[in-house]
Amino acid sequence: MKQKKGYKRGYPVALLIGFEADRAVIWQIFSHVVKPHITFKSEGKRTDAKELYNLHESVVDALRPLLAEGVRSVVVTAPARTTYAQDFLGHVQKHHTYLTQSDKPNRTVFARLIGSADQPCKVAELVKSKEFSRLISETTSGEADHIVSVLEKHLFGTAGNSVVLYSLEEIEDIICSRGKPNDSGMKYLVITDKYLANSADKNRINRLLQIARNKKMKTRVVDSETPAGKRISQFGGIVFFSAL
Repeated sequence: MKQKKGYKRGYPVALLIGFEADRAVIWQIFSHVVKPHITFKSEGKRTDAKELYNLHESVVDALRPLLAEGVRSVVVTAPARTTYAQDFLGHVQKHHTYLTQSDKPNRTVFARLIGSADQPCKVAELVKSKEFSRLISETTSGEADHIVSVLEKHLFGTAGNSVVLYSLEEIEDIICSRGKPNDSGMKYLVITDKYLANSADKNRINRLLQIARNKKMKTRVVDSETPAGKRISQFGGIVFFSAL
């Protein structure tokens, strides 16, 4: 099925998880739209420790493939005067510490916000709020800073046999190669939003991003006005790096 003309999803920005008494909903936040991803309904009561554990594990399992694509900013919401968001973040901290450890390449930046995000109309109101915009700015900036810190290790040779490329043609050659991909180490493709917006051939860049995602590489579009974005801009606005 062809997409409607004029429809713009944009690039991935963050993930949003809305917790209610009997459910959890994961949303994907793109630069132009917010899309529902999956809903989990709890059959038991939240006071049932096993039921709550299973709900939290289901959410984490659903997050894994989304995080693997490169987006590692997550906003967790729940209604006022509830502990649903805290309960989930406590579960992550206890059972999935690799997601929050600052020295790990897979670190995910979590933020908590009061509000309901189980229905499109509620999400639409939530994402327009100043508090939500502030949280997204903080989490994505923190995530981008972490990516740049990983890049610096590759630049200075402290990450093993590193490869760093910032020529579009060279990056296309290595990403679009038909050869069997080297699965050892992590591969990142990072560009700034300004680079994407000013590209004379956006389809070419978007195609490159999609091929990289299909090959399980981590892709990220960062705000060019942030410290991380300014660092990437020093390379022309696009960088590929990998430890082979």
